[in-house]
Amino acid sequence: MTNPYKKLEDHCFWSRAMLTPHPGQIDPVVEVAHILPQHKVATMGSCFAQHLAKHIQSSGLNYYVSENAPQDMSAEIAKQYNYGVFSARYGNVYTVRQAVQLFDRAFGNFVPQDDVWGKDDGFVDAFRPQIQPESFKCALSVKAAAQKHLEFVRNVFTECDWFVFTLGLTEAWRSKHDGAVYPIAPGVSGGDFETEKYEFINFTAQEVQDDLVLLIEKLQQVNPKARVLLTVSPVPLIATYEKRHVWVSTTFSKAALRVAADAAERRFPHVIYFPSYEIITSPANGGNYYADDLRQIREVGVRHVMRMFSKHFINPDQKHSSTSNEQTAVQMNSRKDEDIVCDEEVIERALQVSGFAKK
Repeated sequence: MTNPYKKLEDHCFWSRAMLTPHPGQIDPVVEVAHILPQHKVATMGSCFAQHLAKHIQSSGLNYYVSENAPQDMSAEIAKQYNYGVFSARYGNVYTVRQAVQLFDRAFGNFVPQDDVWGKDDGFVDAFRPQIQPESFKCALSVKAAAQKHLEFVRNVFTECDWFVFTLGLTEAWRSKHDGAVYPIAPGVSGGDFETEKYEFINFTAQEVQDDLVLLIEKLQQVNPKARVLLTVSPVPLIATYEKRHVWVSTTFSKAALRVAADAAERRFPHVIYFPSYEIITSPANGGNYYADDLRQIREVGVRHVMRMFSKHFINPDQKHSSTSNEQTAVQMNSRKDEDIVCDEEVIERALQVSGFAKK
C-alpha cells in the first residue's frame, strides 16, 4: 500500500522536527539563500527588525545605510538621532500600507497634506515623530528635513540587493483627507487627535496581502535585482483600539501578517519568508523567550533567531568582511538590546503622564 507521506523529510513531521531537537536548536527554516558579502542588505519594519539589523551588521555582512550621521557627529549623539537603526531614518514602519506610502513619498507620487505636528513648543515629522530628541523649531524645518530624508529612502529602494522587511501591525491611524497612515496615533507623540481629521483603521487580511504585493511590485520596478526577505514580528501589541481583548487583537494581527507573507512567498520567486515569529512563539520554548511582561523578547530568544538566520543565509565557507562604512558600524555596535526603539511604548508613557496607572 502506498503512502504519500512515506518519503517526506524530517521537518515535515511534528515528532521529528519539534520533539527530537533541543528547544534551542529547533530549526523551522527549509529554504537556504546565501547573502554574499558584497550584497547591500537594507532593513525596514517594526521594532523587532532592529534585532535583525544589528545582527546583519555584526555578522560582517554589508548592512546598507544610505542615511549616515554627519562625519563630525559623535556615536552617542548619532544614537540619539537614530542614525543606523534602519537603512534610513524612517523610524519604525509598522504596517505594510505605511511602507507603500513611504515608497510613494520617496518617488514623489504621494504628498501627504498633514505631515507636520506640533509638539510642546516646536514641531515634529508626523511620519517619524520620535526620530530625534528635540522638536524642530518651525514647520518649514520639518519639511526640509523630510525632503532630504526621502532622498535617502529612495536610495534604499534602488540600491539594495536584499530588502528585509519585518511586518509588525495591522492597526493604524490615518488621515481622513488623503488616507496617509501614521506610525502612531495623533496626540500620543505630537499633534492633537481630532475626530474630523483622523480615523482608526485595522487592515483586513486581504488588504495586507494586496499592499504587500503592491510594495514588492513597486520595488521590482525600480530595482529588479533586489530580493525580499520577509519576517513577522513576534512582539504582541502594546494596546489595541478594537473593542476586544488585546491578545485577541494580537492574534488577528499576527495571523493576517503571516498569511500575507506566505502568499507573497508563493507568488514571487525572489521573496523568502524567514520564520522568526515561529521560533519565538514555538510551544517547545514554554514561553521562556518572552520577558516577564510577556511582550519583550529575551536575549535567549533573539540568539536562537539569529543562529538560524546565520545558518541559512550566511555561507560559513566565506570569510565575511564588512563593507559597511566604519561610522555605521560604530553607530550599530553602540546600541544595546534595551535601546530598541519602539513607538508603541509611548502610548503607555503618554497615558501615565495623564494619570493612567497599570493595575
